[in-house]
Amino acid sequence: MKGMILAAGKGTRIKPISDAMPKPMIPILGKPVMESMIELFAKHSIDKIVINTSHLAEVIENYFGDGHHFNVQLSYSYEAKEVNGKFVSQALGSAGGMRKVQDFSGFFDETFVVVCGDAWIDLDLKQAIEHHKKHGGLATIITREVDPSEVSKYGVVVTDKFNQVTSFQEKPAAEEALSNNINTGIYIFEPAIFDFIPKNIEFDIGSDLFPLLVERQANFYAIKMDFQWLDVGKVKDVWQVTSDILNGKVKGYPIPGTQVSPGIWVGINTCVDITKCKITPPVLIHSGSEVQDGATIIGPAVIGANCVVESKSLVSNTLICDYIHLANDAYIVNKTMFGDYLLGHDGYTQKLTECQYVHILKNRNVSRPLLAKSNSEDAENRPLKSTGTSAILQQVK
Repeated sequence: MKGMILAAGKGTRIKPISDAMPKPMIPILGKPVMESMIELFAKHSIDKIVINTSHLAEVIENYFGDGHHFNVQLSYSYEAKEVNGKFVSQALGSAGGMRKVQDFSGFFDETFVVVCGDAWIDLDLKQAIEHHKKHGGLATIITREVDPSEVSKYGVVVTDKFNQVTSFQEKPAAEEALSNNINTGIYIFEPAIFDFIPKNIEFDIGSDLFPLLVERQANFYAIKMDFQWLDVGKVKDVWQVTSDILNGKVKGYPIPGTQVSPGIWVGINTCVDITKCKITPPVLIHSGSEVQDGATIIGPAVIGANCVVESKSLVSNTLICDYIHLANDAYIVNKTMFGDYLLGHDGYTQKLTECQYVHILKNRNVSRPLLAKSNSEDAENRPLKSTGTSAILQQVK
């Protein structure tokens, strides 16, 4: 069966993380969120997959390649325009991206599944496809209910008693929303859907295609299903999802490493003596990292791969990316260290180059997507200032 993963967006809502990587590559416990989506497709025999790319396309293509490691076939549709002999990213919108693929090769010649690449789900896709075929619809959207206060982040779906969509609102104000049943970014289409998608223009599934289907009274259905759905649409979502998994609120999401003590997971080739550190679960320490005797880590917390946490350092309620060295007396609480940024869980954002006693890592040629590139070759030598954070980051050789 065939599918498509939407991965061309700029990730505006998740800046500054998306300055360094496309949103589908944001890791959850070290694993890009889109990797889990590809695995879900493979599990349900959706093994011919097109991924549309635009923003930082090479990051996605270099990581996933042709898909053989995941037992699928992957192809990429790069969305860009030519300016002065160079290609510049220019996304076509989610539906426009589908149309580009179809016009190029006629790829979609049977029922197909389209998903957004920036969420983790454990949906039974086989059951969803059966629902779609039972209704005989042109398009089916998978929905779920959210708290009414959250509807403004999503497309809102209203159906009749036959599950046919009668109204679709793209990210309405909470007071204007007609329901709290929302679009999860999981769609099942028939090839005839392209009769509703114009060529060569930007056209979005939620903003343009779905309202058009409602207007023309097409056979457009919504199925509300019970499944877990982790959305990383905003910066704070990255930490919330990480925290929920470590706290056991997400059944079925694998935590890497070996559980050496209740709530403490440690990767391979890791130097840490949990009897000589103060580690309060839940904590994940990725492979290749060192936590020195006397360090304190209070969970939920994640220490990335190839990190060093020196003695007398304290890390609490924090996510730290790969290749970070915290020296003695570092104090990191309620933060996410991601790429070149120190992100507070309260929305506070600061470049690490503006923090006192912080040295940025040099560019490193590593395969893990978590490590962002530094903007300057000599950035690690700059003395910098900060308020509220005392931390020293040093290059890991």
